[in-house]
Parts: sequence; structure tokens; C-alpha cells
Amino acid sequence: MRNKDPDGFAGLGRTADAHAGTGVQPAGPADLNLLRTFLAVHRAGSFTAAARLLGLSQPTVTAQMRALERQVGRELFERLPRGVAPSPYADELAARIVAPLDALAEVTGDTVPAGERPAAPVHLAGPAELMCLRVLPALAPLVADGLLLRAATGLTDPLLDELRAGRHDLVIATTRPRGRALSAVPLMDEEFVLTAAPHWAARTGGPERLAAEGPGALHGLPLVTYAEDLPIARRYWRHVFGRRLDCRAAVTVPDLRGVLAAVVAGAGFTVLPRYLCADELASGALVELYAPEDPPINTAYLVQRPGSAVNPLVARVRDLLTGAARAW
Repeated sequence: MRNKDPDGFAGLGRTADAHAGTGVQPAGPADLNLLRTFLAVHRAGSFTAAARLLGLSQPTVTAQMRALERQVGRELFERLPRGVAPSPYADELAARIVAPLDALAEVTGDTVPAGERPAAPVHLAGPAELMCLRVLPALAPLVADGLLLRAATGLTDPLLDELRAGRHDLVIATTRPRGRALSAVPLMDEEFVLTAAPHWAARTGGPERLAAEGPGALHGLPLVTYAEDLPIARRYWRHVFGRRLDCRAAVTVPDLRGVLAAVVAGAGFTVLPRYLCADELASGALVELYAPEDPPINTAYLVQRPGSAVNPLVARVRDLLTGAARAW
């Protein structure tokens, strides 16, 4: 009968079946080899890509994953036309083993000479707008120098969950992660700006009227925002005007670049990060409706997965971004 630990990971730490010619070993260390291969597949998203990273053949990786699936008694990956998708159990397993395996690799080193070691991609994720306008252009020199980069976009909480599960090496988060398991450093402060196209700005009566009457001067102007619950605008209202925003959006677009495009075209007014609309403000395509002495800001953090330092390119990406962000 297979041993099963309290967390339900049946058979881990036990001896795997022998499979001649597959790379699966019959002794205890085979389990560690299987877990290393599993983690490579989980990160790479395909057996073929994991095989390249590990210096193994694709059939060997396939055989090892079948052996591990038999050992734990669960399906780990759904085979797709292109690559594989991890099961919820696989995500849980990856989250459990990623830190100790990466730490072990960092301590023991790699027996493959550096010149022969396949380059491992750096997996980086963050908000779509910041990634596209600032992060990817900043990393272009490293890519030209041979960096393999895998970029993803999304909301902070899901991206941090994926970071813990080993899917990313670095995440740009709009809030500081809770706890001490993840290393986070401040990356940049984004300042929020209340803005509209010039013809709408003229209707408000200018900053003086806003200062005298408050946000009531904006009555009748259509609001364009990121989401139905007006997260950025509500924060601006609380911080600047000291009151709750009671308004329904005329347009919602789940991408701030779309919000910017709509407002430039004359759809209404909005609140945007200054870095996103700086060019439009400078050209006059947009007008800052009000310039408070203490504008609301939000700090973005660069968060690193434990053990990711085993890939030296992660440190290069991290250092380049922290340096470039001083000008953002």
C-alpha cells in the first residue's frame, strides 16, 4: 500500500518504478529527478521546452511525468495541441516544492559547464499597461544580448499566486505582497491625474472652479474608467476631494490604454497614471483638470520568487528594471 502524507501527496519520497532507457531511476533519488523534471514542465508549459532546459530527450520527460503521475495517483498535466496545462493538483504540488528545489539547486550548483548550459527563460509578469509601455522597452537591450524573456500580464493577486506556484520569476505588483515568503522592493510610484480632452476641460470652468466647488464642477461630464466599480477614480475622489464618488461610468474598458484612447477621442473624463498619459498632456491632446498639492500615488513593487536567483539572468532583469524605473 502506498504511503500518503497528511497533505495528500501520495508516494512522494518513495521509490519509483524502474523504466529502462527512459531516464527514470529505480533508487530513492529518482523521486528528486522526477520532481525536478515536473517543475521544469510546469514552468515551461510543455514537455519539449522542459526537455531542452534539462538537456533530456522529449520521450524521457514524457516517461518521467507518466511515472510521477502513477506515483501520486493523479493526472498532473492536460495534454493540449500545443504544450500542456497543469491540473490544480499540479499547481499545488509546484507551490510546495519550488522553494526547496530551487534552494537545493542554488546550494549544490550545476554540473553542466556554463558554456554548455541551455539558456533558461526569465518569466516576468505585471500590469499590461506598465509592461507594454515601460518594462518591455527597458528590457530590449538584454533581449538583443541573448535574454530569453517570457512576459505575461494580469492582475496582481492572481499573478502573485502564480509566482508562488513557480510560473514566474518576477512579478510587478501594484500592492506589497503579504508575509515574508516573497522578496519585494519598491519599483516606482505612479501618480494619478484627473484629465479630459480640451473641449470637456473648457466645460468644467478650469481648475479654479474645481478648487472652489469641488467635484460638482464635473457634473454632466461622462466618466470613462477601468472597471464598473471605478477603482482608480474612487481612490482619487477620496484622496483629493475627501468624499465618496457617486457616479456611474459612461464607458468601461479593462485596459487603461483603451481608457486613454477613448478620452483623447472625446468620450469624457478619467483618472489615469501620469506615465501613461504624459505625452498626451505635453501635446495638449489632454488637459489636467486639477493639480492638487498632494496628488494620489500608488507604489509598484518588484517581487521575486524564492530560489529564482539560481538563474543569473533573473538578477540582470531585476537590476536593469530597478535602475530604469528611477526615470519612470
